[in-house]
Amino acid sequence: MPTKTFTTGRIKKADYDTNTRQLDLHWDNKTVVAYKHVPAEVYRRLCAAPNPTTYWEDRIAEEYPKGTPMTSSVDTDAAKKLSDLFGGSG
Repeated sequence: MPTKTFTTGRIKKADYDTNTRQLDLHWDNKTVVAYKHVPAEVYRRLCAAPNPTTYWEDRIAEEYPKGTPMTSSVDTDAAKKLSDLFGGSG
């Protein structure tokens, strides 16, 4: 799964699933917003944009339906470790 980390602007990271064509945008306020049916070319252009936030506003925000963010394996591993530590049933 391609991932791009941004060093400036409100978008901090973009994850793109080439199989499902889902784009997850990680924001500076720690939220993640997912968009479905995003072509690979749109993801490529977002990554190459001089201002990714402006590109998102102009080309993604109102064009593609929102979805449920993908769960990263890191989050799953962390949840399992907490469950094991505190005796959870999950």
